[in-house]
Amino acid sequence: MTTFKTKYNRRSFLKVSAAAGGGLMIGFSTLLSCNPNEEDEEIVQKEPPSEWFDVNAYLKIGDNGLVSILSPNPEIGQNVKTSMPMIVAEELDVAWEDVVVEQGDLNTDWFKRQVAGGSQSIRQEWEALRMAGATAKAMLVSAAAAQWNVDAATITVENGIISNANGETLGYGDVASAAAQLEVPEEVTLKEPKDFKIIGTSRKNVDIKNIVTGEPLFGLDYKVEGMKYAVVQRPPSFGLKLKSFDDTEARKVKGVIDVVKIEVPLKEGYTLEKVAVVADNTWAALKGQKALKTEWDKGSDLENSADHDAKMNELLDTGKDANTRRKDGDLEKAFSEADEIVERTYEAPYLPHNCMEPMNFFAHVTEEKAELMGPIQTPAWTEQRTADFLGMDAEKITVGMTRMGGGFGRRLYGDFAMEAVAISKVTGLPIKVVYTREDDMMAGTYRPASKYRIKAAIKDGKITGYHLSEVCMSANMYGVLPNNFPAGAINNYQVDNYQVASNITIGAWRAPYTNFLASAEQSFFDEVATMLGEDPVQFRIAIFEDALKVYQQHEEAEKAGDEDAIKKAKEGLLPKGNYEPQRFIDVIKLAAEKSNWGNTPEGVHQGFSVYYSHNTYVAEVADMVMEGDKPVIKKVTCAVDCGIVVNPDAATNLVQGGVIDGIGHAMYGDFQFNNGQGTANNFDKYRLIRMPEAPPVEVYFVDNGIDPTGLGEPTLPPAGAAVANALFRATNERLYSQPYIKSSSVLG
Repeated sequence: MTTFKTKYNRRSFLKVSAAAGGGLMIGFSTLLSCNPNEEDEEIVQKEPPSEWFDVNAYLKIGDNGLVSILSPNPEIGQNVKTSMPMIVAEELDVAWEDVVVEQGDLNTDWFKRQVAGGSQSIRQEWEALRMAGATAKAMLVSAAAAQWNVDAATITVENGIISNANGETLGYGDVASAAAQLEVPEEVTLKEPKDFKIIGTSRKNVDIKNIVTGEPLFGLDYKVEGMKYAVVQRPPSFGLKLKSFDDTEARKVKGVIDVVKIEVPLKEGYTLEKVAVVADNTWAALKGQKALKTEWDKGSDLENSADHDAKMNELLDTGKDANTRRKDGDLEKAFSEADEIVERTYEAPYLPHNCMEPMNFFAHVTEEKAELMGPIQTPAWTEQRTADFLGMDAEKITVGMTRMGGGFGRRLYGDFAMEAVAISKVTGLPIKVVYTREDDMMAGTYRPASKYRIKAAIKDGKITGYHLSEVCMSANMYGVLPNNFPAGAINNYQVDNYQVASNITIGAWRAPYTNFLASAEQSFFDEVATMLGEDPVQFRIAIFEDALKVYQQHEEAEKAGDEDAIKKAKEGLLPKGNYEPQRFIDVIKLAAEKSNWGNTPEGVHQGFSVYYSHNTYVAEVADMVMEGDKPVIKKVTCAVDCGIVVNPDAATNLVQGGVIDGIGHAMYGDFQFNNGQGTANNFDKYRLIRMPEAPPVEVYFVDNGIDPTGLGEPTLPPAGAAVANALFRATNERLYSQPYIKSSSVLG
């Protein structure tokens, strides 16, 4: 058993006595996202308690034993609304069917990091959520022990039923009132993973019934009395500014209420003028938008993808203005002594996010307050931006969160929320902004176009020098991760990146930084292994074994007796990477075993890839066959080390979705700009992976008992290289540019 200090004092743990309503309520200033619900229609849940506390940031126990956990974190389909309450329920020792969930609003006083991004929710709150359940359980047991006049250590708990050595039992609801009056324990004992009953079992998504039956959950479903709808006319090209507009015809459209000019903050000190059509319904607003006449002035250069491409190539070719992020050893010497030098350049285009649910948001601004509601990944930042924009105290702003029909980074930025705020400020009306698919794709925030040039020195059959150069549009917001593999595995190692300024809005796209870097790096290692006549899997394992020696040397240095000894020991060591080599090796071996690597039937061509991102290790093997003259992906085997898996079915779904998303965009995703305007405004022009093209994905998890890490993003980055490497074995064609369908001679 593991004992932890609770880390909560009486100010952060708020307890309400029975006199206040007949239930135990415990608030957690660090509790991030919990929400339970009934698991199955066959399970009958308790009726609501006689009085229910509806207060943010509380674990609530009703007088009948029903437990409610408020979920502060945004839900974008990553399943935290089910998995996080499972963690609380596990340590609370309550039956899952006796747990209910509520979606919380933003509350920066009670909660930390109310963000959906970076695959961090479970990882960062694992301990806090467990302590939340364990502390409540300890207080309930103490209350029962006092009632029975027995030692609390002799009491057992299972499924919310407290039992003593004499065979007497009490339900949580029976002692909730008394427990609410007790002091919070200074420390609690958490379960060992072997004793988990809920964690590690598959539980249905708590919202699944409402999702499949169409019950209101998402931002597009949100309505309030008197709400009006707005559609925004934005610049048709990046680099244009509003000159004038004529709303005469737009105002004639039945249902149109107003047409207003708004200024929307984009970044500090910079706003963009747009025109909004406000109407009684979305259809009228859309018709009004089409009838609106606008003129635009060229505010800056209208950019083209061809020019971007030329600028990126120039920087890579000249090495001018390189930002060196890491440099180990003597790279120049490694290249001068090399038997062979291998250099390849990989490139990828801009990508839109294409969330299933287009952007939308609700705002009602008055002189006294501002109420916001909608699908947002960053509610706290949205609150602060609203406060700054309105000149209003943040305490007068409320931000509610709906479930999101996809996020992938697009809903981090909240430009759509600020449009709703701006329109409501001008009109004084409760406003919901709604994007069309065309709005979503043409006025988006995009993954930037990028290029990676990798140069390696080969000496005696090993990589002795490695130089990675990255260039992407607006690289000050993007950039390589210099401590990722192969940092710490190759003695002579350097990472540079370059910046190309652009007025096109770019930002995080699922698995930022690594979503294309993994494809480039893992394609490169595969090609080098092939050139050297090495098995691609064993070639990688050998490199990680070298990294493991470095890692172990650092561990030995850290065990030295004093600071001087540590310093002297480390002076002679290669700096480590930010990963654990043994976990890399373990996940590679699991993927190779489960995919039957190297022993497939004739005609099955396999491609391997492995990557570490968001604290998680993923290895993937793509099986490809030729059907006629066309390559077809028949299966992907995916091995994942994300530590303890909270909800296996949900985790498997998340892994499969990430792999297919990665394959689809590597194969087909292509978005270009011509005169500042995107070249695809809907799915008739933008190619996505189709149902028959999505291969089965077999998922295997490394069982190592380590605390959970991220899972929403890490399975996407390795997918592109697994496919590219399989394609090489099937067709003898190496691919260096995404989308592959555009650069391959056999895929088109």
